[in-house]
Amino acid sequence: MSAIITMSNAVELRKAERRHGWFLFGACTPALFLVLVTFVLPIGWLFWLSLFNANDQLTVENYTRLLEPIYVLTFFQTFKISIIVTGCCVLIGYPYAYFISQVEGKLANLAMALLMVSLWTSLLVRSYAWLVILQRRGIVNDLLIALGVIDSPLALANNMTGTVIGMVHIMLPYMILPLYASMKSISPLFSQAAASFGASPARAFRDVFLPLSLPGLAAGATLVFVISLGFYVTPALLGGGKVQMISMRIESDVAMYSNWGAASSLGVVLLVTTLLILFIAKKVADLRRRSE
Repeated sequence: MSAIITMSNAVELRKAERRHGWFLFGACTPALFLVLVTFVLPIGWLFWLSLFNANDQLTVENYTRLLEPIYVLTFFQTFKISIIVTGCCVLIGYPYAYFISQVEGKLANLAMALLMVSLWTSLLVRSYAWLVILQRRGIVNDLLIALGVIDSPLALANNMTGTVIGMVHIMLPYMILPLYASMKSISPLFSQAAASFGASPARAFRDVFLPLSLPGLAAGATLVFVISLGFYVTPALLGGGKVQMISMRIESDVAMYSNWGAASSLGVVLLVTTLLILFIAKKVADLRRRSE
């Protein structure tokens, strides 16, 4: 009798699990449909367009032409700028995130408010603001000339320098916020324990705090690098036509040449590259967690 009751309970449990699974699937259906319509189908359409040339003939020439020097240079410049921007964001963002994670009260609230105001301001407005600040008769050059530091205006805009400065300013919040979240989760007891064993503040930071903050640093760096790969507005405004990134090449292929196939192939390659970077970052993070 007890065996029959146990089997009956097991059957009822499996039915309940199936009902729960169908309930969860039904609850997720609207979200899954939204992802299908806004993400999967457009990507499929993009890939399909990339297989046709301007004469609507099925071909792979849109991909083979990416080996031409002009496209290779565009990819090289895109990755170069993204790496520089990511490096600058790490150098500036880590101390800032460390500062706001260690202080409390009004000072921490003020530092966080300044960060969020920058994030909430329109990207287009910030890019134009940097164009005004960095141009030859802008605030920076006028101040440096007035102080006698330079005799003639520096070329800070309409080149890679202005592009990097503008992108670093826009990308900093995406570096600082993951870092801040990671740092706030680190208990101060760890550093205190290191100090109690005779470690100096610098060594406690190097051996205890820094390794524990690396997941936030990796997340912020990956986020900044991936977003920088697809930047358009800031390079277009502050680059002055001298800086060509993949997104700008896509826009020119569509707007100037109406070549949707060439533009789609660039978009597909950029998407695959981004997914590959995210996959590598995840694998590295998994390996690090296993080694700990």
